[in-house]
Amino acid sequence: MTLRAVLHAHIPTLTMRSTLRDAIDKMTLYQFATLVIVDENHAPVAVITEGDVARAVHQRGNLTSLASDTALHFGSQSPQIVGPDMEISDALHLMLNSGLTVLPVVENGGLIGVALRTDLMHAILLDAPVKQI
Repeated sequence: MTLRAVLHAHIPTLTMRSTLRDAIDKMTLYQFATLVIVDENHAPVAVITEGDVARAVHQRGNLTSLASDTALHFGSQSPQIVGPDMEISDALHLMLNSGLTVLPVVENGGLIGVALRTDLMHAILLDAPVKQI
C-alpha cells in the first residue's frame, strides 16, 4: 500500500506570510495540530506543529507577544517530503528514524497532502494478520 491510499488530502495550509495567530486559529478550527507552510506554487517550505508553538511560548514566556510573528519563523524549514507512491512501511521507517510525526506528500512540486505517523501505523496493522491466542 502506498501513501496515496492513506494521506490526508484536504488539509489546511499556511502561506509564508501567515502569522502564529493564523496557525493557532487553523489548528483549532480544523483540529489538526500540524500545518504545512507553502509558497506561491503550493510547494512545502516549512511545517509548524503545536509543539513548535508551545516551545516558542515557553521560550518567550508570553503567547500574545508572538501572535503577529510569522508562523514560518517557528516552523521546521525545508521539511522532509516524499512522493505519493512511497510504500507506507518505507514512509513509517523514514519517520521513525527522523523523529517525524507528519510527512508532507508532494506531486509535481506541489503539496497534495500529509501522512501522519499514527495513520501509517494503523494502515500497517490493518493489513497484518490477527494472531489467535
